[in-house]
Amino acid sequence: MNIVFMGTPDFAVPALQAILAAGHRVSGVFCQPDRPKGRGHKLMPPPVKEEALRHGLTVYQPDSVKTEETLTLLQELNPDCIVVVAYGKLLPKTVLDLPRYGCVNIHASLLPKYRGAAPIQWAVLSGDKVTGVTTMQMDVGMDTGDILLQQEFAIPETMTSGELFDALAPLGGPLIVETLQRLEQGTITPIPQNHDAATHAPMLDRSLSSLDFTLPASVLHNRIRGLNPWPSAKITANGEPFKVHASVVLDKRGGKPGEVLDHKQLIVCCGDGVALRLTEIQAEGARRMEMKTACGDTPLPKERF
Repeated sequence: MNIVFMGTPDFAVPALQAILAAGHRVSGVFCQPDRPKGRGHKLMPPPVKEEALRHGLTVYQPDSVKTEETLTLLQELNPDCIVVVAYGKLLPKTVLDLPRYGCVNIHASLLPKYRGAAPIQWAVLSGDKVTGVTTMQMDVGMDTGDILLQQEFAIPETMTSGELFDALAPLGGPLIVETLQRLEQGTITPIPQNHDAATHAPMLDRSLSSLDFTLPASVLHNRIRGLNPWPSAKITANGEPFKVHASVVLDKRGGKPGEVLDHKQLIVCCGDGVALRLTEIQAEGARRMEMKTACGDTPLPKERF
């Protein structure tokens, strides 16, 4: 097939690699414009652009895909299918209707669960045991199109969002290759989504960071790993902020919500009476610390949060 690939972050790179390895011709790669990064605010290319250039592919970075210029360009490229992976822009109907096999999206959830921008994080935040990757025939809605293929993945109870991101990314490659093959062969049956079962996964923000120890321990544990690596769960001790990167749910020990049951190991009682051990924390401007070695050097509360 003649493919136009649209994607931006490193999550999309394995899919592009798999499409190329399967022998498809990628006539154009679309990604977001270069963004300033780091202390020097130097313009840096997105990972998909870097990968595309390594293969000698032509890269396009339009500010909008809703212009006549972009539509004309896509008409000239004349793709059989447009593959979209975390591109970051909604495609207009004029683009969706252009390819022979339509536009196919790789979405990092088992649709209809977690439509939206942060499906990986919300699967972890919600304490899900299983998630996965879906290929979907795109329509004008937000992740509302017909399901083509799905691949499940079991989430370990200590896995962070960042780790799940890394685990799901490689699944998209084989799934999109099989999807394209079966679309071409006419052996795939699109399955309409059950919209009544849909859930949404909005972009994360820092308002989720503060840990409220009146909540159950399992909820706080999922919050800590779901916000890792960004925006990070946080506690405040003696007026100083600390990021919390990891935790372990223990057993029911009594005590009041927020009560520190063990200062050296930073074991805290939660709203359901279950203890939560904060195993890795980070003071502002400092390195991460494991609590078994950090105590005594940090202004942490000895009684309660």
